[in-house]
Amino acid sequence: MAIYEYYCPTCREKFEERRPMSEASAPAKCREGHVSQRTISTFAAPRGGVDLMEMDAGGGGGCCGGGGCACAAGMN
Repeated sequence: MAIYEYYCPTCREKFEERRPMSEASAPAKCREGHVSQRTISTFAAPRGGVDLMEMDAGGGGGCCGGGGCACAAGMN
């Protein structure tokens, strides 16, 4: 399951909906029942020479919250 963002042009509201990736392009309805459009999600990324390894200097395993998966193996 993934979280997708949608915009209702009638209500002028953004909302999120959790659905399988296979249904990502299927029409979504806002809480008022209007057909809404899927929008492009925004995200934050580090910039300005910050090393991603330095950002995790506090320990704790990065993406898995404790290093319990294979992705932590490449960080050693």
